[in-house]
Amino acid sequence: MRLTSDIRGVMPIAPTPFHDDGSIDTASIDRLTDFYLACGATGITVLGQLGEAPKLEHDESVAIARQMIRRASKLPVVVGVSAPGFAAMRALTREVMDAGAAGVMIAPPNTLRTDDQVVGYYRQAVDAIGADVPFVLQDYPLTFSVQMTPGVIRRIVGELPSCVMLKHEDWPGLEKISTLRGWEKDGSMRHIAILCGNGGLFLDYEMERGADGANTGYAFPDMLCDVVRLSAAGQREGAHDLFDAHLPLLRYEQQPGVGLAVRKYILRRRGLLASAAQRKPAAPLTAAAQAEVEHLLQRLARHDARAKLPAA
Repeated sequence: MRLTSDIRGVMPIAPTPFHDDGSIDTASIDRLTDFYLACGATGITVLGQLGEAPKLEHDESVAIARQMIRRASKLPVVVGVSAPGFAAMRALTREVMDAGAAGVMIAPPNTLRTDDQVVGYYRQAVDAIGADVPFVLQDYPLTFSVQMTPGVIRRIVGELPSCVMLKHEDWPGLEKISTLRGWEKDGSMRHIAILCGNGGLFLDYEMERGADGANTGYAFPDMLCDVVRLSAAGQREGAHDLFDAHLPLLRYEQQPGVGLAVRKYILRRRGLLASAAQRKPAAPLTAAAQAEVEHLLQRLARHDARAKLPAA
């Protein structure tokens, strides 16, 4: 199963589950995967930016990817392979593609400054991993400090046929989506899938601008699936009403530095992770932050019963 530009819907970014001692929690990987399958996800991304991939050894990364690929045999699984050098990227790509991955996701290093450098980097990345490997272009300037204009994205898409999807995480980025879709419409750029990140913080209007769905890791990916489904069905107000109910929690989870801790805390509260542990270095939630998350969950439960959780 190879990733194509026809992918739509929601591809959750899976966190990496750890036990309290920092070892990998394989049982929680299976629980998460089963949940993604049941809630309507159309694919899964593992070892993404918030999958704590830099804290993993190579063999651990391969083992996690293989387990999720086996468990989610009906869905395409994309593996994050971003690395400081192409040797590590090539090695991980080969192993996960041999294991059945649908494609890989590549983020730009923060040393790139010019348009030519960005395009040249992806040209070299494709040379390293092979032109037969579908890849996702990750555009996340807030984290990677690399600015990709619509023109740069069009150049990459035009030069590299193996680029089949944009993970759109620019902020603000609505006009970028409109520009890219406009170029597709006038024939000056081939079609690629656009799935959006940023925790889903702008998903309501991103869908209206032409996005195909979400590729992010909010603690209620089932809500993201519902918003995408409602938007695609033309139920605009229903999509916005559901999104608006989750917006305070979405915003809280998007805090730089603490967002993953919030996400893992909620996923543990939902029974999907056995522990909210992150591998060190880590910043666990304080008691005050946990109380705020619980308050947000209580308020959300007034509108979405999925947030009505047993007492902590």
